[in-house]
Amino acid sequence: MNILLIGSGGREHALAWSLAKSPVLNELFVAPGNAGIEQFAKCIALDLTDHRSVIEFCRLHDINFVVIGPEAPLVDGLSDSLTHAGLRVFGPSSAAAQLEGSKGFTKDMCARANVPTAAYGRFDNAEAAKTYIREQGAPIVVKADGLAAGKGVIIAMNEQEALDAVDSCFDGAFGDAGAEVVVEEFLEGEEASFFVLSDGVNALPLATAQDHKRAFDGDEGPNTGGMGAYSPAPVMTEEMMDRVMKEIIHPTIADMKRRAARSKACFMLV
Repeated sequence: MNILLIGSGGREHALAWSLAKSPVLNELFVAPGNAGIEQFAKCIALDLTDHRSVIEFCRLHDINFVVIGPEAPLVDGLSDSLTHAGLRVFGPSSAAAQLEGSKGFTKDMCARANVPTAAYGRFDNAEAAKTYIREQGAPIVVKADGLAAGKGVIIAMNEQEALDAVDSCFDGAFGDAGAEVVVEEFLEGEEASFFVLSDGVNALPLATAQDHKRAFDGDEGPNTGGMGAYSPAPVMTEEMMDRVMKEIIHPTIADMKRRAARSKACFMLV
């Protein structure tokens, strides 16, 4: 089996390391990969925004399976394009990837599906967002709606910081990701990640982790893409994991399934 892995970060390094050990692997290509990945895979240059060129590469090298790691190509619909070309792909569709690609989309989904989440507002202009902030007070959280490499979240401890964060988003600090903002209630507590695999109907729980995003010691400083993580997360007890499956994972999958069904129905009506 020939496999193409998309990505260049630590996540893809771990995926490549695991894929390279498969007894059914013939050749592993990684686009673009990194220096560490080159130890056990062939790193190649591909324009991931040019879906046709990725498909042509797969056909030229008899790729049997494509694994997509990063969020951006998933949101951009690379998985959809490869699937439509008849290739087997591990990675969500662009519609499902919106859960990562748009914070506002995910907050709206939580509201529809009764998934516990902080109170929020979505805004496509600065003045409306600022009015909401003045009404709610601080501390409060300002988030660039789109993908910002983990850096688009500002935890504002006072009102002026929040107002400045709104200006920063709409002034282009996070590129297109800041064209819309989500302003969210500040919740204090431990952050943890819970990972599952889903085929759109079922959910297979995998593991938990705790990601430390602040730049400095003592949980101080601006958010980053991640200063380090460990797994499992002690805060995620068996009881908590059961609650997450019941209150978050299953309702999310059910809502996304209903949304997909409605989209297909609307397409058929058109």
